[in-house]
Amino acid sequence: MTVTLHQGDLPAGLSLGAMVAIDTETMGLRPGRDRLCLVQLSAGDGDAHLVQFAATAAPPYEAPRLAALLADPAVLKLFHFARFDLAVLAHYLGVSVRPVYCTKIASKLVRTFTDRHGLKDLCRDLLRVDLAKEQQSSDWGAATLAPEQLAYAAADVLHLHALKVRLDAMLAREGRTAWAAAAFEFLPTRAALDRGGYQDIDIFEH
Repeated sequence: MTVTLHQGDLPAGLSLGAMVAIDTETMGLRPGRDRLCLVQLSAGDGDAHLVQFAATAAPPYEAPRLAALLADPAVLKLFHFARFDLAVLAHYLGVSVRPVYCTKIASKLVRTFTDRHGLKDLCRDLLRVDLAKEQQSSDWGAATLAPEQLAYAAADVLHLHALKVRLDAMLAREGRTAWAAAAFEFLPTRAALDRGGYQDIDIFEH
């Protein structure tokens, strides 16, 4: 595994293919308050590219190559809990990310025999990979990230391609592929509703 840290944007000429795993690290769970510190990407080849943003950066961040990749309709973006990441990326990079695939939503649609749909659970159950989560709540806003933080951040994107393969097979087996596709299509709207203040409101409720 190779982990490459970039400052402020992806390097020119970097190609990550037609399907890219993406995750974010922030200072908290409120996009308007807690800044985006890191974006992790992997082409599914065992390597990870991490883009770090300085504390002095103001939204929207100037990261044209990263923004172009996120908005590219020819590139499928894989997330785990895309709803949060899409809201964060829209706020700090000013981009609507499409098309998307969310392993958490796929898991909830098809793994109805369990209530455990976290990334650690999926990697353990479907791939027999045990992810370390000790750095999850560390200070991602630090100017210099520790090697343990970089390894943790990279691990969050290194397995999404393999998880998609397993989850796609289960969705097809249970006849729920179309439901998943419709849910993924709605995700950017769900993220926009969150940013608009509807994060705790079920607008479909009576």
